[in-house]
Amino acid sequence: MIDAALSFGSAARLYDSIRPTYPVPAITSALGAGPMRVLDLGAGTGLLTAALRAAGHDVVAVEPDEQMRAVAAERCPGTRILAGSAEDIPLPDASVDAVLVGQAYHWFTPRDALPQIHRVLRDGGLFAPMWNVRDERVPWVAALSGIVGGEGAGMDDAWRFGPVTPWFAEPEMSLVEHVVTIRADRLIDLVRSRSYYLTADDAERARLEREIGRLVTTDPALAGLDSIEIPYRTRVYRMRRI
Repeated sequence: MIDAALSFGSAARLYDSIRPTYPVPAITSALGAGPMRVLDLGAGTGLLTAALRAAGHDVVAVEPDEQMRAVAAERCPGTRILAGSAEDIPLPDASVDAVLVGQAYHWFTPRDALPQIHRVLRDGGLFAPMWNVRDERVPWVAALSGIVGGEGAGMDDAWRFGPVTPWFAEPEMSLVEHVVTIRADRLIDLVRSRSYYLTADDAERARLEREIGRLVTTDPALAGLDSIEIPYRTRVYRMRRI
């Protein structure tokens, strides 16, 4: 069976082309306004790395999957992109002002990752995992989650390991709402970029494709549209190194 945490490499370019980026207000909520030296940990194809650079931050990225790193290097030329993991970060002690994690913290092993994150942060540094989560208050989005599963469960599970002390103060959560527009025929590509699709057998993949196709053609909010607006709520968990 494919390890879900390492399943994305085979779909790295698809992932990069269809996954939502991170809105500027979410980055500001995590870091504040001033430029910082930031580690993007579990950087994937560099979606968050690119957004951080555009916001004026000096970024180093760490990602375990070779295929994801290759796409990140194309997306973010000139950025230092290193092989490594949250449990073994290839950076010196006290070398960054902040560590951000986009859509990846639930794959970490916290008992090993939190001390590593604490180690590479400078005194008073910031740690901020964030997730783009589909807004299931919208009926068609709730119907989509009924087919593929909700996104909140995996994210919420990330905080069930126990307190973040003695490494970090308790997290402060903020929400940023935004909308991403995609072609209607690419909604299935969004599903194909997810670990549950990438690790599924052929029968389950066929079911997902069949039911997503039916949703796009029959749901009153989607039928006949050339493009779809997907509402997201970006959840940012900001905590200070102690």
